[in-house]
Amino acid sequence: MADSKHIVRAYDEELQQLNEMIGRMGGLAEAQIESAIRAVAELDIELAREVAKADSKVDAMEAEINALALRLLALRQPMAIDLRYILSALRIASDLERIADHAENICRRARDLSGMPGGPAVSGIQRLGTLVQTMLKDVLDASLSGDTDKAVQVWLRDSEVDDLYGSLFREYLTYMMENPRNIGSCTTLLFVAKNVERIGDHITNIAETVFFRVKARPLKDSLPAAGNKARRKDDDGKPAGQPA
Repeated sequence: MADSKHIVRAYDEELQQLNEMIGRMGGLAEAQIESAIRAVAELDIELAREVAKADSKVDAMEAEINALALRLLALRQPMAIDLRYILSALRIASDLERIADHAENICRRARDLSGMPGGPAVSGIQRLGTLVQTMLKDVLDASLSGDTDKAVQVWLRDSEVDDLYGSLFREYLTYMMENPRNIGSCTTLLFVAKNVERIGDHITNIAETVFFRVKARPLKDSLPAAGNKARRKDDDGKPAGQPA
């Protein structure tokens, strides 16, 4: 949360409440990812249904955060770090909501895998899922503590997600070419892998938001060698504001 203390004690309490709400929403998103990946790995259709139903809880939490943030903007007229903190809460909540949406999408695909045996094809999804779960936990820790070094480390790990996704893409194409009967299941797994990769993009966005909140400058300005990699991505995986 914002570092400075305010004359109006209620203001500090409201900022702390906003901080705690982001933490709870992040916990819900973490649980959604873990359950979604497990539903795919174990072909657990009932678990997939439960994850889909729980998405409404994340949506409700985002609405609460938005309402509190907008009230603070209207009543407190925040400046500097306080303004950045409140605006960052809105952006982080939006990314967490999208993360939960992707978890729900994964569960919808899991239902299509109910008749498919497990094995190496599914284990790749588990590796990718474990990576993004670790990244989400670390970026939420960075957000709660204002640790920009940790935020940068999470941001840098997005390349690992991209590389692993590319490896899975090639692996599934190989399975499909070896046996046409694999086309249906491997196509579904590709959709699952893409959703996990997009979760990684939203985690990267959160890392950038945390960095800007604390440092008051874009993360890419601190990592010039990274170039365009630092730009936030839209929901198609393209840098925000760029054509698809």
